[in-house]
Amino acid sequence: MDNIAIELRGIDKSFGLVHANRNINLKVGKGTIHGIIGENGAGKSTLMSILYGFYQADRGEILVDGKAVSIRDPNAAISVGIGMVHQHFMLVENFTVLENVMLGAEDSQILNKGIAKARQELKRLEKEYALEVNPDAVIEELPVGLQQRVEILKALYRRADILILDEPTGVLTPPEADHLFRILDQLKAQGKTIILITHKLREIMAVTDEVSVMRRGEMVATRTTRETSVEELAELMVGRRVLLRVEKGESKPGDVKLAVKGLTVRDSRGVTMVDDVSLEVRAGEIVGIAGVAGNGQSELLEAIAGIRKAAFGAVLLNGEPVDVRGHADPAELRERGLAHVPEDRHHVGLVLKFEECENAILGYHHDPRFAKGMFLDVDAIRKDAEEKIAKYDIRPPNARLRTANFSGGNQQKVVLAREMEQDPDVLIIGQPTRGVDVGAIEFIHKRIIEMRDQGKAVLLVSVELDEIRSLSDRILVMFSGRVVGERSPEATEGELGLLMAGVEGRKEAAE
Repeated sequence: MDNIAIELRGIDKSFGLVHANRNINLKVGKGTIHGIIGENGAGKSTLMSILYGFYQADRGEILVDGKAVSIRDPNAAISVGIGMVHQHFMLVENFTVLENVMLGAEDSQILNKGIAKARQELKRLEKEYALEVNPDAVIEELPVGLQQRVEILKALYRRADILILDEPTGVLTPPEADHLFRILDQLKAQGKTIILITHKLREIMAVTDEVSVMRRGEMVATRTTRETSVEELAELMVGRRVLLRVEKGESKPGDVKLAVKGLTVRDSRGVTMVDDVSLEVRAGEIVGIAGVAGNGQSELLEAIAGIRKAAFGAVLLNGEPVDVRGHADPAELRERGLAHVPEDRHHVGLVLKFEECENAILGYHHDPRFAKGMFLDVDAIRKDAEEKIAKYDIRPPNARLRTANFSGGNQQKVVLAREMEQDPDVLIIGQPTRGVDVGAIEFIHKRIIEMRDQGKAVLLVSVELDEIRSLSDRILVMFSGRVVGERSPEATEGELGLLMAGVEGRKEAAE
């Protein structure tokens, strides 16, 4: 027991008819990195929410350092040395780094003394754990990689010895993820215990000492990482053998379905985010756009979809112009055969307070299949949702459940099902598998390939280079708002990485 930081015994939790955790037993060694993996909806985030006090278990016991503890809320978790870095950061965006670190943990009634003490402690933590960040920087001005450091600093500032990280690389670029892993190694070397929740098996193999696998609310296996494999873990997660690579035949490009010509897009501050971009996507091909997040990919997709106004340029859909510089209407574009899976499912793709069946027709609710004159046909809507749930394996299979109560990966499936099942001519997708587990990734990739083989034109944006290389027939790389190069899927990760950093792009432009 001396070497066990956390022990869970018989943890059980239900939400109505959904049995999220079933008799979970888990031991996490001190000073180790312990991975917890499972499909979306397997119950891993629920389990960690119980450990951090967001939920209380219906049954079971939690031991910290061998002693039974009652964790009724996050303050109780913090008091026993547990900190959590959430998938969606819990930061006040218009506060500084220092203010966010102090928030809720002010040490002095005299604010100036509290600030001075916090600043000194923050500097110590930054130096000790290689977590450098400007304490006076405003959160909304920091890239996501630095925002995540602030979340880790918040936990360390509260004297956390056990850190829970929930899908920590979901919004990070590959270089940012590599830096995070170096930080985790440093924390481990300092004696911290880390619980890492992720669906990325390569990360599990790279950084963990042990890994536990959950499936449908149960803990099905724990392995020493060096004694297992990606293939075994994938099979344990899903309950069957999983194809870890994309199988596809040669593309057969047809007519140009989507053409972008000299498109320039500016943000609300007047800063150019998309700079004179031109591209074509043909029927029966997938064009992938690679690039570090924040280099104009999001704004490009939004302009094509009619969500964001363009300053200059033109877009043609099936040879007909789209009024991207005036009043392009996303609803009209949907009727013309354009489907859009947005990068941000929470703010653009879904209304989280709506039921699953309502989100399943969002944007298509005027379709005669779902409406009777001025009124919606509720029975038809629910029947359609149930068919999509079955086809896309959305869990739990409940069309009446609020979408906020689904895991992130299942929320993504709701959006994909809605857009893909409209049989569009052109499908534009931003980050198709963000926060999605290995079994769902396999399914989503197959569906994207199927759409290509049905003659659809697919424009794909992803920060996952493996995904871009395996799905795309042609790869465009964006840097600083411009397309800086085109490559085949056979291009190496290093070659694409140089283009993403703008190095090779500048050289090609000079030549």
